[in-house]
Amino acid sequence: MSDLMKMVGEGIRHFRKLRGLSQEELASKAEVHETYIGKLERSEKVCSVVVLDKITKALNLSMVEFFNYIQPVSGEASESTLVEIVNRLRSRSESEQKRILKVIDAMLDDPLS
Repeated sequence: MSDLMKMVGEGIRHFRKLRGLSQEELASKAEVHETYIGKLERSEKVCSVVVLDKITKALNLSMVEFFNYIQPVSGEASESTLVEIVNRLRSRSESEQKRILKVIDAMLDDPLS
């Protein structure tokens, strides 16, 4: 299988686990067969752009966010990190997000850093 499909599979697994979903739960949300996600994650299958769009939507991601994560443009590794931060915060309540923002503000204002 191609390196790109290997990265796609690893990206799907990463975001699925980050969201706390089983392969079956993701398959159901994406409206694909329950064994299909596992085959994609193991690079045993190639998916169409249409199917990948369904999967990324089920993971609450845009295709741009997904591809920025799996293959950041050279020199834009920080963009991948920002996507990761945003994705982790999405699953938190608004009050938790506000607390985290206060921590970030405090860290950025710290003269020792």
